[in-house]
Amino acid sequence: MDLPGAGDADLARRIAAAGPAGAPEAEAELYRRMAPRVRLYGLRHLRDEQAAADLVQQALLVTIQQLRDGKVREPERLASFVLGVCRMVAGDIRRGRGRRERLLRRFATDVPGAGTTADEPRLDHDRLAACLESLGERERSVLLLTFHAERSAGEVAADLGLTAANVRVIRHRAIARLRDCMDAAEPRP
Repeated sequence: MDLPGAGDADLARRIAAAGPAGAPEAEAELYRRMAPRVRLYGLRHLRDEQAAADLVQQALLVTIQQLRDGKVREPERLASFVLGVCRMVAGDIRRGRGRRERLLRRFATDVPGAGTTADEPRLDHDRLAACLESLGERERSVLLLTFHAERSAGEVAADLGLTAANVRVIRHRAIARLRDCMDAAEPRP
């Protein structure tokens, strides 16, 4: 099957037929096709570039897993299925963001750094974003699933086709690289 010429339904059927083992070429093609659409949905509804990038990763991960598990009943309507997944994941992202903001307002005095003054160091979000971008895709995925989606090493391993031990090693090294990147970018007195 010529993947770039195949329809969305053909890709969905190929992924479903492969089952839990997956069909890497078909999944990559599906991701290539759907990611820009999902990103635009995220930008429109979440109004944040990073949240839109998170939406792409999470929504397409859920979609591919549902295809592998044979839970997509109408492959011809794959775009509609992806849109439904986007709505659910975007809602989760908005609720999580709102929950964090409410908790921060409520407990701001108890959280170190939440009520920082001019003398206290502040997290440089732009620098952190640049440091995250410098990581490899697999490292970013492990960190995202671990800290943003709050998943265990075993769950992350199952999602990414790795072992739990491998996930822990990747996470450890990625955090070390992030720390080095953030420290290197800090101005020294």
